[in-house]
Amino acid sequence: MRTAYFDNNATTQALPRVVEAMMTRFTDGFGNPSSAYRRGREARAAVETARASVARLFGCAPSEVIFTSGGTEGDNNAILGLCEDGDHVITSAIEHDAILNSCRALEHRGGMVTLLRTDSSGRVDPEAVRKALRPNTKLISLMMANNETGVLQPVEEIGKIAAEADVWFHTDAVQAAGKAPISVERIGCDLLSISAHKFHGPQGVGALYVRRGTPLKPIMHGGHQERGRRAGTENLPGIVGLGLAADTAIAGLEDGTVEQIRLWRDRFETEITKAIDGVEINGKTAPRVGNTTSLFLDGLLAETVLVALDNLGISVSAGSACSAGSRKPSHVLMAMGLGAQRARSTLRVSLGKLNSEDDIDYLLSVLPDTVRQLRKASPVYQRGLEKGRQTTQP
Repeated sequence: MRTAYFDNNATTQALPRVVEAMMTRFTDGFGNPSSAYRRGREARAAVETARASVARLFGCAPSEVIFTSGGTEGDNNAILGLCEDGDHVITSAIEHDAILNSCRALEHRGGMVTLLRTDSSGRVDPEAVRKALRPNTKLISLMMANNETGVLQPVEEIGKIAAEADVWFHTDAVQAAGKAPISVERIGCDLLSISAHKFHGPQGVGALYVRRGTPLKPIMHGGHQERGRRAGTENLPGIVGLGLAADTAIAGLEDGTVEQIRLWRDRFETEITKAIDGVEINGKTAPRVGNTTSLFLDGLLAETVLVALDNLGISVSAGSACSAGSRKPSHVLMAMGLGAQRARSTLRVSLGKLNSEDDIDYLLSVLPDTVRQLRKASPVYQRGLEKGRQTTQP
């Protein structure tokens, strides 16, 4: 069966060179980076080489990079490692659950949280951030790119607001890494989190940028790894894979790879909106990373389309992978004011470096007929047509 994978915002396939380098660290190249003998020193050197690669991706000093188990740990550390009882955090209603649930945990400890909504394009108004500031505001945490729509937030403007107010600023850049340039100095953030498996590295490893002087407390207690900021024996194979994925991410931003993906995405959006009636792109008017399409299909449940495409060998998503199985509509699309009906009728198509133009051709060749057949079989959609309504309740 012909297959095509379009759920790269959920996870990407690790690149062959990443897998090859990791495999050597499971066999002859293994070692504990904290050990003093030769094998340990070689492992430490590999960790520091990867740290330098991630630092280049961030535009920071290697000493400001902490290795983590992924974006969730980085987000938890940024919020719960910095804020205490009585502190106020400003974030948005479109954040990943790693942020939202960390904020809920902070509230249980006596902290306070302000959740900002977005406009209909999915962007947070920087002035809303400014107005939400309080005397006890400790942290602003706003994602760089949204995982469902790809919409980029005005993080540089928000970074300036944070600096003017003398408030710490964290950005979840998990969905931006490898898709948009990252410069912690330009953003003006004090903390920034990423996860390797979102840009063709391995699952289970990530990194957190911590600006020098940021009073971040560890949330895990044990040994003195990562300069005492993150206990636990380093995940040597994962960290090596992350470093190589970071090198590839930097190269992709410079050699035209990321731009080519954007051109494929734009072509898909242009042709699919012409081929199918009742199709719209959520967040299209806002700046977005170039790999993501949030596709509203009028009159159909996204899960129904997902299953039909899966039977044809095509993998897409009905929203965030971390909320798969939930009957609740996307909290992101709801926060944009798009409503439960539209949220339940939205597919996410996300491309990666291992996609090809042939994949786009295949998706374009089957999606229009799939949608038409599903609509023809839908009594609710047909009743809507008879009444002359374009938008129907799926």
